[in-house]
Order: sequence, then C-alpha cells, then structure tokens
Amino acid sequence: MSKAEKLAEANDAVDHGVHTDPAALQELSDAASAEPTEVGADGAVAGYRAGRTLRLGVELRRQLKRRRTQLVLGLVALLPFILVIAFEIGEANPNRRSGGFVDLATASAPNFVVLALFVSGTFLLPMIVALFFGDTIASEASWSSLKYLLAIPVPRHRVLRQKAIVSALLSAIALVLLPLVSLLVGVVWYGAGDAISPTGDAVTFADSLLALGMAIVYIVIQLAWVAGLALLLSVLTDAPLGAVGGAVLVAIVSQILDQITALEDLRNYLPTHYSFAWIDLISTDIDWSNMASGALSSVLFGTVFGLLAARRFATKDITS
Repeated sequence: MSKAEKLAEANDAVDHGVHTDPAALQELSDAASAEPTEVGADGAVAGYRAGRTLRLGVELRRQLKRRRTQLVLGLVALLPFILVIAFEIGEANPNRRSGGFVDLATASAPNFVVLALFVSGTFLLPMIVALFFGDTIASEASWSSLKYLLAIPVPRHRVLRQKAIVSALLSAIALVLLPLVSLLVGVVWYGAGDAISPTGDAVTFADSLLALGMAIVYIVIQLAWVAGLALLLSVLTDAPLGAVGGAVLVAIVSQILDQITALEDLRNYLPTHYSFAWIDLISTDIDWSNMASGALSSVLFGTVFGLLAARRFATKDITS
C-alpha cells in the first residue's frame, strides 16, 4: 500500500470515529510515515485532503452516541415531568393570577416553560454548556488520542473548530429541548392559556410563544461566555472534569458576587449579571436594554476566551 493510500485510510479512520482508539491511530500514523512522501503538483501529499478529516457530520454522530450526551439530553427531557410531579404532590393553584414565577407556574403552559427555564438557568444550563465545550480537547488528551489525531494529520485549527461547532450544536439541542418538552407537558397539564407575569401583565398564548422563542435565542447567546471559557480550559488541561468544573465554578462565583449589592455598578461587568434579562420578554411593555447589554457582554467574553483557546492550542506542545 502506498503512502497516499495509507493517508487516505487514516483520513477515513478519523471520519469513522477510530480516533478514539489511540493504538489504531498510532498504527495508522506509523504506517503512513513508513514510506517516502508522494508529493503532488501543488506541493501537497498525494491522497491527503485536510477538508476530509474530522468531518462535522461524523463527529456529531459520534458525540450523539456517547453515553454522556444521551444522559444529558435524557435529563433535560425528564426535568419538566419532575416539575409536574412536584406540583401535583404539592398544593399548586392553577387559577393563581399573582405571585412569583413558582406561584404562577401552573397558570398556563407558557408560565410552566418560564419556570423550567428559570429554575435551570442558575446551574443546569451553564453546566450543560460547560460539559459539552469543556470535554472537547481535554477528552482527546485524556484518552491519549490527541497526538495521533494531529499526526494523521488533522490541522489543529480544524480539530478545534470542528469540535467547537459540534459542542455548540449539542448545547443548542439541549437548550431548545428543555422549553420544547416543557411546553408540550404544560399544554397537557395546564392548558394553552395566557402567560401571566409577576407584575400582573397577561400575554396571549401566541405572543408568549414568540416571547419564549426570543428568550431561548437570548439564553443561547448569553451562555456563549461559558462556552468560550470551557473551551479555553479544555485546551489548557488534559482533565475534562477540570475544564468542566472550572467553567461551572466561575459561573457560580460570578452569581454569588452578583448578589453583593455593595459592588454596585461593578456587578454590571459580571458575565452572569444579565443571565435572566430574558424575563423582561414576558411583559406587555418589553425593556430591551438589559438583553442588549447581556448579549453584548456575553459575546465579548466568549470571543476573547475563544481567541485565547485558539492561540493556545495552536502553540501547545501536545504530549498525549
């Protein structure tokens, strides 16, 4: 078998998820380098195309087959049913028209969705995003397959980009799945009524669906800072739990600091300060200023963290 054929076999191995097996990758890498290089007219090794390595669809399917991903998506889909059981055991009043988000949760399906997003926004949603992004590079390093993946070779920028895109898709799936299941469960149990805000405003079911859609988009954008930080930590460490835990810890500390009123305007610069700005959408008079500030802040944080991750990964000495 020529070197070109061995390189093509290595590319196909990456495409089909063999890069989770370090021994197989090492064998392919050694075989590909055992013969003289066949160089094409354009100066590239014959049979090798960087664009064929680590294809997006293949990587996405591989991640969807992982037990970690299945458990996370299963938990997200199960949460609305747990909340319904909690309200059924308790003494919820479906006719309540005033109170906080918990009190109004059983007033209608949109209110139930608002509660699901509200109770999960402090810890669960940031943890899910941190899990998917923190596990990108660190997991390959912990499996000792990263160096063989790069030796095939898959360009470093492509490894980071493809894995980040897949992590973003998985995060988006989880963030959309929660309100979608909550809405279906809410319609069955509490009906398709108006959304009632704590201030007493009533938003029609149709308008509330539009508001919830915009709220989901905002939550996805607002959690971009968690994604960028987890990706950076994933590049800096070979321990996936360290990357995930580090990002979650920063989110928790930021939320704690945001509760300290003595910090006054300094709290506006915390990445979690505008986490729940989407609540303003459940109103007849929407204030867009907090959501605009939150989206801008998160995008800036996420961009900085992402650029730092790309720079660090491009120069990192890969030993595992």
